Amino acid sequence: MSMRFSGQVALVTGAANGIGRATAQAFAAEGLKVVVADLDVLGGEETVALIQAAGGEALFVPCNVTHEADVQKLMARTVEAYGRLDYAFNNAGIEIEKGRLAEGSLDEFDAIMGVNVKGVWLCMKYQLPLLLAQGGGAIVNTASVAGLGAAPKMSIYAASKHAVIGLTKSAAIEYAKKKIRVNAVCPAVIDTDMFRRAYEADPKKAEFAAAMHPVGRIGKVEEIASAVLYLCSDGAAFTTGHALAVDGGATAI
Repeated sequence: MSMRFSGQVALVTGAANGIGRATAQAFAAEGLKVVVADLDVLGGEETVALIQAAGGEALFVPCNVTHEADVQKLMARTVEAYGRLDYAFNNAGIEIEKGRLAEGSLDEFDAIMGVNVKGVWLCMKYQLPLLLAQGGGAIVNTASVAGLGAAPKMSIYAASKHAVIGLTKSAAIEYAKKKIRVNAVCPAVIDTDMFRRAYEADPKKAEFAAAMHPVGRIGKVEEIASAVLYLCSDGAAFTTGHALAVDGGATAI
């Protein structure tokens, strides 16, 4: 089965930096037209510029995934520009907790659940009809190793990622006979701008993060992008409803 793509369209949310940007670039490198979506206009436009500089084709659409009207416009713009949607990577998410469960605030809860859960649900709600209309496709949602177990001092975040996996598995079963595959990717600690800010503030965090992975290092954004492309490719044609840990062995302990 081929791992290649040609003449198709991929949509990536949260694509202004980090995992989203790397995945958008990876899709484009495989010859796909890519719709880049994010709240960060400058970052989103930079992702598009990087893709175009490498010879790819991409379009930026500003989108707040918690706003239904924005998500509807995103899907409409995708179809208007490219006529179809084949693959969607619902990657937009936030991570803002700083303490134990009882120390959290209602604002934190609403913000995390809004982006990480409502955002994924809304995107799938409007992506699935497009995939149904053309007879199939694939969706990958960003969960986390925190969605596969516990995450002390990140209880709301962990709950949101457990919910993403629940949405993923349920949608996968609902649409399995419609030639639509829905999977999740579950990263451990990845070298992103967010992580760099954290360890610059506390260098010990970098040492701890590396030590928690049996391979002895944190992950790279390109490694998550590779997993997403695999889950979208024909090589994963018999894979749906799966939460793929890309974690340097962390969940094997």
